[in-house]
Amino acid sequence: MARQKKTHDPFRWFDSSPEVIRLVVMMYVKYPLSLRNVEDLLFERGIDICHETVRLWWTRFGPMFAAEIRRKRVQHMRAYTHWRWHLDEVYVRINGEMRYLWRAVDHEGEVLESFVTTTRDKAAALKFIKKAMKRHGRTSAIVTDGLRSYGAALREIGATDRQDQGRWKNNRAENSHLPFRRRERAMERFRKMKTLQKFAAVHGTVHNHFNQERHLISRDLYRERRSAALAEWRAVMG
Repeated sequence: MARQKKTHDPFRWFDSSPEVIRLVVMMYVKYPLSLRNVEDLLFERGIDICHETVRLWWTRFGPMFAAEIRRKRVQHMRAYTHWRWHLDEVYVRINGEMRYLWRAVDHEGEVLESFVTTTRDKAAALKFIKKAMKRHGRTSAIVTDGLRSYGAALREIGATDRQDQGRWKNNRAENSHLPFRRRERAMERFRKMKTLQKFAAVHGTVHNHFNQERHLISRDLYRERRSAALAEWRAVMG
């Protein structure tokens, strides 16, 4: 008789229900709320937990939820041709030291990759581009700003002919930084580079999942897509 494989339950050591944990993680990552804001909002709904519990849950379960959503999304996206990527980087200060958050988004505004480095040179750009291509495949065009590190990195992999530069052409990538900047202010900045990398990756995936482009679709279609996104979120790691 064949032995049944035991399924791993990530919630087995926690007294709270998986539904509450998913709600806490979604509220903290999706919305520009602090740990104590989430604590107060949950108390209004009859859920009494400490803000340190919010920190523990998003740190433990946030990457797990994001990895499961990203895995399904990447499988779906690799079936289609990526005809344009937008690459950009922003400054993030950690304990007084400057760090750089690189972000790649596709032509529809989906965040493909977030990557944190200590430098903004050719080596950092090359590592970032290779990481994005390894996960999502190659693209037909890469839109960048005037940073010369992009051109040097693309020459290294023989993709110079795919680079496209121009004024306002990279607004898609620059606009993708805005939700993250709102979260950064709510969190009163980051204190560790590792925390920045983790939160940027989780936040980008959750933002993709719930981003329904409300301004482009009708109210009925928006409600339908929002319900589907919430149902899929509640089933994560179920």
